[in-house]
This record gives sequence, structure tokens and C-alpha cells, in this order.
Amino acid sequence: MFDRLEISLVPSGPRFRAHLRILVNGEDVVAGAVGDGGRGPLVADALPAGGGPGVLWATGEARRVELGEPECSGGCCGFLSVVVQRFGGVVQWSDWQVPYEEVAPPEFHFDAERYDAELARVDVGTGRSGAS
Repeated sequence: MFDRLEISLVPSGPRFRAHLRILVNGEDVVAGAVGDGGRGPLVADALPAGGGPGVLWATGEARRVELGEPECSGGCCGFLSVVVQRFGGVVQWSDWQVPYEEVAPPEFHFDAERYDAELARVDVGTGRSGAS
């Protein structure tokens, strides 16, 4: 059974520029690991201007992706990051690093086609085009 990914846009506020809210199986994995007042990945980083793949796009090469930081800042308590990698028809999120004294989320496995479709949906929903 695969995990379910849902991504939405959180508009700019007094402290942070626009960022993404990431739900896995209905739970906000970023808020759960960075606490109240933290933030998810900034839209400008996750969906770079001019099209092309953002940091969440999965390839066969494993790479660490920053998913959020606590209110005090990542430089103080550490960032939330995960290794993202594609294995054929599966996208895996594993090897979590979490801010100080926070609990790491479990490993997640997504159906690669649904994962790609969700990233494309968010990309189009932000008014950006050109991602593949």
C-alpha cells in the first residue's frame, strides 16, 4: 500500500514568503516535525521560476531535500530534511533529519505516477508552466 501525498500553497505572511504545505496520508509532516510557527519549503525554492523540476522531483539519484524549518530558524535548531529517490514505480522519502528534540516522521513510499501528478498539479496551480 502506498502513502498519499497532497501539497498546497500557503500564501505569504508577516514572517515567511509563500511556502508549501505537505500532507502525507492527511497529516502535515512539516508542522509535525518543526512545530507551530515553522514553515514548509518556500515556493521559490520548490518550484523555481522558468519551469523545470523543483526540489521535490524524484530521480534515480538520492538527494537530500530541505522540507522546513522551525520558527527559531534552521540555523538555530536545525532543518527538517529527507532523502528523496525514485526506484522504478516507487518514490521513497527516507533518512529524515529533524530539528533539535523533534521526532522523525516514518519512511514514506509513494506511487511514482501519482507523486508526479501531484507535483504537476501544484506547479500548474501556482500559475507556473513548463514542469515535466
